[in-house]
Amino acid sequence: MNISSIQGVSSLFDNMYTEDSKKLTGANTETFEALLNSAMGMIQEAEDATNQAEQAELEYMLGLNDSVTDLLVAQEKANMAIQYTVAVKNAVTQAYQEIMQIQF
Repeated sequence: MNISSIQGVSSLFDNMYTEDSKKLTGANTETFEALLNSAMGMIQEAEDATNQAEQAELEYMLGLNDSVTDLLVAQEKANMAIQYTVAVKNAVTQAYQEIMQIQF
């Protein structure tokens, strides 16, 4: 699993919190767009890992690959990718709910 998108999301969150004194400008909307694109990339990576795990399961069941280790590694990669994607989704949802509760 490529973790470059994970590091990208982390740095984008850091930048958003350190720049909270700025007003909404084009730069901030670009940051949000980059964050959204990174999240979409994470979803695609999780889907790819899941597909690879399913392919490894099929190969193992058909006897094309007799390595249990390869099967377990593929399943664990898919599991970790899904867990991280869900954790990021939960954090974004929580942040959105907090923003919606702000009263002016």
